[in-house]
Amino acid sequence: MISCPFFRQTTVFCLHPDYLSLEPFLRALPSLFAEGEGELIHDGRNKLRLLTYQSTNYVVKQFRQPNFINQWVYGTFRKPKSQRAFENAMRLIQIGVGTPQPVGYINYRRGPLFADSYLVTLKSECPWRYDMLFHRHFDCQEDVLRAVGRLTACLHEHGITHLDYGRGNILFAQRAGDIHLELVDLNRMHFGPVGMIDGCKNLRRLPATPQMHRWIAEEYARVRGFDAGECYELMRHYREGEPGQEAGEFPVN
Repeated sequence: MISCPFFRQTTVFCLHPDYLSLEPFLRALPSLFAEGEGELIHDGRNKLRLLTYQSTNYVVKQFRQPNFINQWVYGTFRKPKSQRAFENAMRLIQIGVGTPQPVGYINYRRGPLFADSYLVTLKSECPWRYDMLFHRHFDCQEDVLRAVGRLTACLHEHGITHLDYGRGNILFAQRAGDIHLELVDLNRMHFGPVGMIDGCKNLRRLPATPQMHRWIAEEYARVRGFDAGECYELMRHYREGEPGQEAGEFPVN
């Protein structure tokens, strides 16, 4: 068989400066996933595995291989999801927003076509997701929701809109009486000014009772200098969705 150099596999990887020693681990990821190593913690469009390397736990996300057109797009014009997620995580950390510590990513191409990609982070120390507020009692529920309002306001004040701001992508923990939040699934974000209407639209994927919306709205409005009642009505409106009206969409950066 004659190999075609045009479709030779190439590898691009990036490691956080504090984790440069993990290059062998990153390069072994395709084999580790193929052999079913570690604990499979999510198996959907993308796969998540909890892997231990040198006594440290890492969460590794294997992104689904894109279709042929997107293989060309990601291989030629657009940043791969793993790279965007890593860079967005670094950006959140810079503004004081919690997210699992990004470790690195590795991407594979065959010639001009994008193939596979992996993102590595430290395992989050937050044991709960936002959606668990609906499945068990938390004495700190109000504190969690007010913290969500403040965190969302912080993102928007910095011109950042998380486009997958859903129930499974906000993690929380209670530590010494304080609420700690972390955001995950960071590859889809928009960067640009966020006004009150678009800011409240951004919360439409978070389920909430009227009281939960009030707590979120009060903190969001307080931080951003908006009217809390108006924010509450907007959040309720876009969450419930009036017939024939859809919340606006942001372009993906």
